[in-house]
Amino acid sequence: MWDKPRLLNWLANLLYAMSVVLMLYALVFVVVHLPIFPLREVKVNGQLEHVNREQIKLIVAKHLKGNFFTLDLVKTRDAFQKLPWAREVSVRRRWPDQLEVSIEEHQALARWGNIALVNTHGELFQAATDAELPVFYGPGDGVMEVTKSYAGYSQILNKVDIKIAQVTLSPRRSWEIKTDKGLTIALGRIDMDARLSKFTGAYQSTLSRLNLKVTYADLRYPNGFAVRKPVGLAALLNKKLPAKTKPVTPVPAVKAT
Repeated sequence: MWDKPRLLNWLANLLYAMSVVLMLYALVFVVVHLPIFPLREVKVNGQLEHVNREQIKLIVAKHLKGNFFTLDLVKTRDAFQKLPWAREVSVRRRWPDQLEVSIEEHQALARWGNIALVNTHGELFQAATDAELPVFYGPGDGVMEVTKSYAGYSQILNKVDIKIAQVTLSPRRSWEIKTDKGLTIALGRIDMDARLSKFTGAYQSTLSRLNLKVTYADLRYPNGFAVRKPVGLAALLNKKLPAKTKPVTPVPAVKAT
Protein backbone atom coordinates (compact mmCIF):
# COMPACT_ATOMS: atom_id res chain seq x y z
CA MET A 1 0.00 0.00 0.00
CA TRP A 2 2.89 2.33 0.76
CA ASP A 3 4.03 2.23 -2.87
CA LYS A 4 0.62 3.52 -4.09
CA PRO A 5 0.67 7.30 -3.71
CA ARG A 6 -2.86 7.78 -5.11
CA LEU A 7 -4.35 5.47 -2.51
CA LEU A 8 -2.38 7.16 0.24
CA ASN A 9 -3.59 10.59 -0.88
CA TRP A 10 -7.20 9.38 -0.91
CA LEU A 11 -6.84 7.92 2.59
CA ALA A 12 -5.24 11.11 3.89
CA ASN A 13 -8.02 13.23 2.44
CA LEU A 14 -10.63 10.94 4.03
CA LEU A 15 -9.01 11.17 7.45
CA TYR A 16 -8.74 14.93 7.11
CA ALA A 17 -12.42 15.26 6.20
CA MET A 18 -13.45 13.05 9.12
CA SER A 19 -11.39 15.09 11.53
CA VAL A 20 -13.01 18.32 10.27
CA VAL A 21 -16.51 16.83 10.69
CA LEU A 22 -15.72 15.65 14.22
CA MET A 23 -14.32 19.05 15.14
CA LEU A 24 -17.40 20.81 13.80
CA TYR A 25 -19.67 18.40 15.65
CA ALA A 26 -17.74 18.96 18.89
CA LEU A 27 -17.93 22.71 18.39
CA VAL A 28 -21.69 22.66 17.79
CA PHE A 29 -22.19 20.34 20.78
CA VAL A 30 -20.29 22.69 23.05
CA VAL A 31 -22.05 25.78 21.75
CA VAL A 32 -25.60 24.46 22.13
CA HIS A 33 -24.85 23.27 25.65
CA LEU A 34 -23.49 26.60 26.76
CA PRO A 35 -25.75 28.65 29.07
CA ILE A 36 -26.08 31.32 26.39
CA PHE A 37 -29.39 29.94 24.99
CA PRO A 38 -31.59 29.67 28.08
CA LEU A 39 -35.36 29.35 27.92
CA ARG A 40 -36.66 32.58 29.36
CA GLU A 41 -40.39 32.20 28.76
CA VAL A 42 -42.96 29.40 28.71
CA LYS A 43 -46.14 30.49 26.96
CA VAL A 44 -49.26 28.36 27.55
CA ASN A 45 -52.16 28.65 25.10
CA GLY A 46 -55.68 27.31 25.34
CA GLN A 47 -58.99 27.98 27.05
CA LEU A 48 -58.00 26.71 30.47
CA GLU A 49 -60.54 26.33 33.26
CA HIS A 50 -58.98 23.50 35.26
CA VAL A 51 -55.24 23.63 34.51
CA ASN A 52 -53.88 26.30 36.84
CA ARG A 53 -50.70 28.33 37.18
CA GLU A 54 -49.36 26.25 40.08
CA GLN A 55 -49.50 23.04 38.04
CA ILE A 56 -47.66 24.69 35.16
CA LYS A 57 -44.98 26.10 37.47
CA LEU A 58 -44.44 22.66 38.99
CA ILE A 59 -43.93 21.05 35.57
CA VAL A 60 -41.57 23.82 34.45
CA ALA A 61 -39.45 23.45 37.58
CA LYS A 62 -39.39 19.65 37.55
CA HIS A 63 -39.28 18.64 33.89
CA LEU A 64 -37.87 21.48 31.79
CA LYS A 65 -34.17 20.65 31.76
CA GLY A 66 -31.73 22.14 29.26
CA ASN A 67 -31.61 25.21 27.08
CA PHE A 68 -33.41 26.23 23.90
CA PHE A 69 -31.66 23.51 21.84
CA THR A 70 -31.24 20.66 24.31
CA LEU A 71 -34.73 20.61 25.85
CA ASP A 72 -36.44 17.25 25.19
CA LEU A 73 -39.77 18.21 23.62
CA VAL A 74 -41.21 14.69 23.84
CA LYS A 75 -40.62 14.41 27.58
CA THR A 76 -41.91 17.94 28.06
CA ARG A 77 -45.12 17.17 26.18
CA ASP A 78 -45.59 13.95 28.18
CA ALA A 79 -45.22 15.89 31.43
CA PHE A 80 -48.02 18.29 30.47
CA GLN A 81 -50.11 15.44 29.08
CA LYS A 82 -50.24 13.85 32.55
CA LEU A 83 -52.32 16.73 33.88
CA PRO A 84 -55.78 15.30 34.72
CA TRP A 85 -57.70 17.77 32.55
CA ALA A 86 -55.28 17.83 29.60
CA ARG A 87 -56.69 16.06 26.56
CA GLU A 88 -54.21 17.11 23.85
CA VAL A 89 -50.87 18.87 24.29
CA SER A 90 -48.44 20.23 21.69
CA VAL A 91 -45.03 21.76 22.44
CA ARG A 92 -42.77 23.78 20.14
CA ARG A 93 -39.77 26.10 20.33
CA ARG A 94 -40.06 29.78 19.44
CA TRP A 95 -36.77 31.51 18.66
CA PRO A 96 -34.87 32.82 20.45
CA ASP A 97 -35.83 31.87 24.01
CA GLN A 98 -39.49 30.81 24.19
CA LEU A 99 -41.31 27.50 24.66
CA GLU A 100 -44.89 27.45 23.44
CA VAL A 101 -47.30 24.93 24.99
CA SER A 102 -50.84 24.47 23.63
CA ILE A 103 -53.28 22.58 25.87
CA GLU A 104 -56.75 21.38 24.96
CA GLU A 105 -58.75 20.55 28.07
CA HIS A 106 -61.32 17.81 28.47
CA GLN A 107 -64.89 19.09 28.42
CA ALA A 108 -66.77 16.98 30.95
CA LEU A 109 -70.09 15.70 29.61
CA ALA A 110 -71.07 13.01 32.11
CA ARG A 111 -69.84 10.52 34.67
CA TRP A 112 -69.12 6.93 33.72
CA GLY A 113 -70.61 5.22 36.74
CA ASN A 114 -68.44 6.21 39.69
CA ILE A 115 -65.09 5.41 38.10
CA ALA A 116 -64.37 8.16 35.55
CA LEU A 117 -65.62 11.17 33.62
CA VAL A 118 -66.73 11.20 29.97
CA ASN A 119 -65.75 14.10 27.72
CA THR A 120 -67.65 15.44 24.73
CA HIS A 121 -65.63 13.18 22.40
CA GLY A 122 -66.84 10.03 24.15
CA GLU A 123 -63.50 9.45 25.90
CA LEU A 124 -62.94 8.48 29.52
CA PHE A 125 -60.58 10.47 31.71
CA GLN A 126 -59.70 10.60 35.38
CA ALA A 127 -60.33 13.94 37.08
CA ALA A 128 -62.34 15.44 39.93
CA THR A 129 -65.27 17.84 39.57
CA ASP A 130 -68.19 19.04 41.66
CA ALA A 131 -70.32 19.80 38.61
CA GLU A 132 -73.77 18.25 38.39
CA LEU A 133 -73.46 15.82 35.49
CA PRO A 134 -75.63 13.02 34.10
CA VAL A 135 -74.45 9.48 34.77
CA PHE A 136 -73.78 6.90 32.06
CA TYR A 137 -73.78 3.15 32.58
CA GLY A 138 -72.86 0.54 30.01
CA PRO A 139 -70.37 -2.10 28.89
CA GLY A 140 -66.71 -1.14 28.58
CA ASP A 141 -66.89 -0.79 24.80
CA GLY A 142 -70.03 1.33 24.87
CA VAL A 143 -68.72 4.73 25.98
CA MET A 144 -68.81 6.30 22.52
CA GLU A 145 -72.19 4.69 21.75
CA VAL A 146 -73.77 6.04 24.93
CA THR A 147 -72.29 9.50 24.36
CA LYS A 148 -73.71 9.77 20.84
CA SER A 149 -77.12 8.43 21.88
CA TYR A 150 -77.28 10.80 24.85
CA ALA A 151 -76.95 13.76 22.48
CA GLY A 152 -79.89 12.55 20.39
CA TYR A 153 -82.10 11.67 23.35
CA SER A 154 -81.38 15.02 25.01
CA GLN A 155 -82.37 16.91 21.88
CA ILE A 156 -85.73 15.12 21.81
CA LEU A 157 -86.51 15.48 25.52
CA ASN A 158 -85.47 19.14 25.66
CA LYS A 159 -88.52 19.93 23.54
CA VAL A 160 -90.71 19.12 26.56
CA ASP A 161 -88.31 20.62 29.11
CA ILE A 162 -87.04 17.28 30.42
CA LYS A 163 -83.37 16.76 31.24
CA ILE A 164 -81.63 13.41 31.32
CA ALA A 165 -80.11 12.39 34.65
CA GLN A 166 -78.98 8.89 33.72
CA VAL A 167 -78.55 6.74 30.61
CA THR A 168 -78.08 2.98 30.85
CA LEU A 169 -77.06 0.63 28.05
CA SER A 170 -77.39 -3.03 28.99
CA PRO A 171 -75.03 -5.74 27.70
CA ARG A 172 -77.88 -6.74 25.33
CA ARG A 173 -77.92 -3.15 23.95
CA SER A 174 -81.23 -2.25 25.56
CA TRP A 175 -81.64 1.41 26.55
CA GLU A 176 -83.12 3.02 29.65
CA ILE A 177 -83.30 6.70 30.59
CA LYS A 178 -83.91 8.36 33.93
CA THR A 179 -84.86 12.03 33.91
CA ASP A 180 -84.53 14.93 36.31
CA LYS A 181 -88.28 14.66 36.96
CA GLY A 182 -87.96 11.17 38.43
CA LEU A 183 -89.26 9.43 35.30
CA THR A 184 -87.75 6.15 34.09
CA ILE A 185 -88.16 5.49 30.36
CA ALA A 186 -87.58 2.02 28.92
CA LEU A 187 -86.64 2.40 25.24
CA GLY A 188 -85.70 -1.14 24.26
CA ARG A 189 -83.27 -2.02 21.49
CA ILE A 190 -84.85 -0.72 18.26
CA ASP A 191 -86.31 2.56 16.96
CA MET A 192 -85.28 4.39 20.13
CA ASP A 193 -85.45 7.90 18.65
CA ALA A 194 -88.84 7.31 17.01
CA ARG A 195 -90.30 5.85 20.20
CA LEU A 196 -89.01 8.71 22.29
CA SER A 197 -90.38 11.28 19.83
CA LYS A 198 -93.85 9.72 20.02
CA PHE A 199 -93.67 9.71 23.79
CA THR A 200 -92.68 13.37 24.02
CA GLY A 201 -95.58 14.29 21.74
CA ALA A 202 -98.02 12.48 24.01
CA TYR A 203 -96.33 13.85 27.10
CA GLN A 204 -96.69 17.43 25.92
CA SER A 205 -100.31 17.08 24.82
CA THR A 206 -101.63 14.82 27.60
CA LEU A 207 -99.42 13.62 30.43
CA SER A 208 -97.97 16.98 31.42
CA ARG A 209 -101.48 18.43 31.77
CA LEU A 210 -102.64 15.83 34.29
CA ASN A 211 -100.57 17.52 36.98
CA LEU A 212 -99.48 14.08 38.16
CA LYS A 213 -96.02 12.65 38.49
CA VAL A 214 -95.44 9.75 36.07
CA THR A 215 -92.69 7.49 37.39
CA TYR A 216 -92.26 4.91 34.63
CA ALA A 217 -92.90 4.74 30.89
CA ASP A 218 -92.42 1.60 28.83
CA LEU A 219 -91.94 2.49 25.16
CA ARG A 220 -91.27 -1.04 23.94
CA TYR A 221 -94.73 -1.49 22.42
CA PRO A 222 -95.08 -1.48 18.60
CA ASN A 223 -98.05 0.91 18.52
CA GLY A 224 -97.83 2.89 21.74
CA PHE A 225 -96.46 2.94 25.25
CA ALA A 226 -97.50 2.22 28.81
CA VAL A 227 -97.06 4.51 31.80
CA ARG A 228 -97.14 3.49 35.42
CA LYS A 229 -99.93 5.18 37.27
CA PRO A 230 -98.62 7.38 40.08
CA VAL A 231 -99.50 6.66 43.67
CA GLY A 232 -102.72 8.42 44.64
CA LEU A 233 -104.23 8.58 41.14
CA ALA A 234 -107.15 6.29 42.04
CA ALA A 235 -107.95 8.31 45.14
CA LEU A 236 -107.88 11.52 43.13
CA LEU A 237 -110.26 10.13 40.53
CA ASN A 238 -112.61 8.72 43.18
CA LYS A 239 -112.99 12.17 44.75
CA LYS A 240 -114.36 13.48 41.46
CA LEU A 241 -116.89 10.61 40.99
CA PRO A 242 -120.57 10.96 42.03
CA ALA A 243 -121.53 9.32 45.30
CA LYS A 244 -123.26 6.29 43.66
CA THR A 245 -120.50 5.70 41.11
CA LYS A 246 -118.35 2.63 41.61
CA PRO A 247 -114.85 3.59 42.82
CA VAL A 248 -111.90 3.22 40.49
CA THR A 249 -109.83 0.08 41.02
CA PRO A 250 -106.08 0.66 40.93
CA VAL A 251 -104.19 -0.88 38.01
CA PRO A 252 -100.43 -1.18 37.58
CA ALA A 253 -100.15 0.65 34.28
CA VAL A 254 -102.03 2.80 31.81
CA LYS A 255 -101.42 2.11 28.14
CA ALA A 256 -101.40 4.97 25.64
CA THR A 257 -101.11 4.95 21.89
